[in-house]
Amino acid sequence: MKYFAEIDVMPHDALLDPQGKAVSGSMKNLGLPEISNVRIGKHIRLEIDAATEEAAKEKVDQACKQLLSNPIMEGYRFELHAAD
Repeated sequence: MKYFAEIDVMPHDALLDPQGKAVSGSMKNLGLPEISNVRIGKHIRLEIDAATEEAAKEKVDQACKQLLSNPIMEGYRFELHAAD
């Protein structure tokens, strides 16, 4: 069966996010001082062929741990959807 995974990888809250900090600072220059504490990460969408939903989740988790995120600096979460 075919599944789609939507993965969000974000820096840990305790770590400095230089991109987010730069964007937060720019919000004031754009007349948007209400926006602050911006954190920037990445969104990944991929397709998995697996026999079961559980097997697909295990494959996505493995990909996130081994390649798509740096566990020392980033956390991740994902949603899995069956293909129509």
